[in-house]
Amino acid sequence: MKYSVFILRRAQKELGGLSLEVYPRVLDAIRNLAHDTRPPGVRKLIGREGWRLRVGDYRVIYEVDDENRRVTVLHIGHRRDVYD
Repeated sequence: MKYSVFILRRAQKELGGLSLEVYPRVLDAIRNLAHDTRPPGVRKLIGREGWRLRVGDYRVIYEVDDENRRVTVLHIGHRRDVYD
């Protein structure tokens, strides 16, 4: 069954700031979370709630609410900055 995907305002701004080369790949990865919330290569975050999805040098940090079938994208950024 399909999940609803929500992108927090902060993550929307981060997504909008991506280059035209990276933007479509990240957006595709986020859209695919509706069908597969934990695709191959995804890792559970250590020390805090959520999951990390790798898209090249960029990371999408998100939470999954299985009870309500909802994915919330919290943060999008370059791998060196996303965990700050």
